[in-house]
Amino acid sequence: MVTMVGTEATLTGLVENLLLLEHDAIAAYEQTIERLENPAYKAKIAEFKADHDRHVQELTALATSIGATPYREGDAKQLLTTGKVALASIMGDAATLQAMRSNEEDTVTAYERASGHADATPEAMAMFRRAHSDELRHREWMSNASAAA
Repeated sequence: MVTMVGTEATLTGLVENLLLLEHDAIAAYEQTIERLENPAYKAKIAEFKADHDRHVQELTALATSIGATPYREGDAKQLLTTGKVALASIMGDAATLQAMRSNEEDTVTAYERASGHADATPEAMAMFRRAHSDELRHREWMSNASAAA
C-alpha cells in the first residue's frame, strides 16, 4: 500500500494522519503478535508495538497543543494492514513478518516526509525524526527475520 501521509499542506493535517496511520499500525502489530508462532518474534514485535504506542502518545500531545484532532483509533485502512497480516499468517511466520515489513514501508515513508514538513516546529521535527529512526529499525529487523524464518 502506498501512503500519502506526509504530503499534507498543514501541520494539523499531518499530525492527524500520522495518528491514524499509527493506530492502524498498532492494530496490525496486535494481529501479528496473536498469529506468530515463534516466541522470540512475538517478543520483538511487542517491543516494536511499544514504540508505536509511544508515537501515539507523543502525537496526541502534539495534536492537542496545535488544535488537531487527537484520533484514538485508526480508519478504514486498518482493514488492509490487519488483513494482509491475517492472510500471510496462513503461510507461517516468515510470510507474516514479510507482510509487516510491507506495512512498515508506509510508516517509514510517512515519517521521512514529516521530517521535512515546512510547518513543523523544531520539537515536532525532532519527534518525527525519532519515529523515522524507529521505523527504519523495525523494517530492517522484519526484513532480516523474514529471510531467516
